[in-house]
Amino acid sequence: MAAFSELDDLRRALGRPRPDDQARARPAETAAVAAVVRAGGAGAEMLFIRRAERPGDPWSGDVAFPGGRVDAGDATALAAAVREAREELALDLERDAAFLGPLPPARTHLQRPTGPLWVAPFVFELLAAPALVPNEEVREALWVPLAFLADPDNRDRFVWTRLGAALEMPCVRWDGHTIWGLTLRILDDLLGLVEPRADAR
Repeated sequence: MAAFSELDDLRRALGRPRPDDQARARPAETAAVAAVVRAGGAGAEMLFIRRAERPGDPWSGDVAFPGGRVDAGDATALAAAVREAREELALDLERDAAFLGPLPPARTHLQRPTGPLWVAPFVFELLAAPALVPNEEVREALWVPLAFLADPDNRDRFVWTRLGAALEMPCVRWDGHTIWGLTLRILDDLLGLVEPRADAR
């Protein structure tokens, strides 16, 4: 398992030049999320939200990264991720965080009239300790150790029922919360950037 007591490996990995997959996502089909990490007392931690339960929201009640659809007023998907973090948590990433880099866009399984919805993830390192104030779209904010998320022994499965069909899905369970689906895929993209160090166990 990779050691996450330091964030240096993640900073280096995201700083490497690599192909920009974001050309695959058309603006009308794009959402953006902020994957925020910080140095905690026991190592690096990642920020998640638990979404409020709302009719018509396909991610109602799910654990997710802060984020949402790219609006017409957003100059870029990155700007949308920054705006959504501010709206959902009163978290000012421009003031209190360093932008580390993008992750490859992830395609959802939702079917839209214009085609699949792509989600563009952006990684930030929190450099301050601002209070997080959830808005009406967010039930709570969660900080989860990256070492816990990276440990394969903490992987589990659960049964998700959709349109009457029961599907077994991979997940991570943390303090009564289930991290799965698109959020877990984006998390695994991030974890896959970091190679275990020689002192990792």
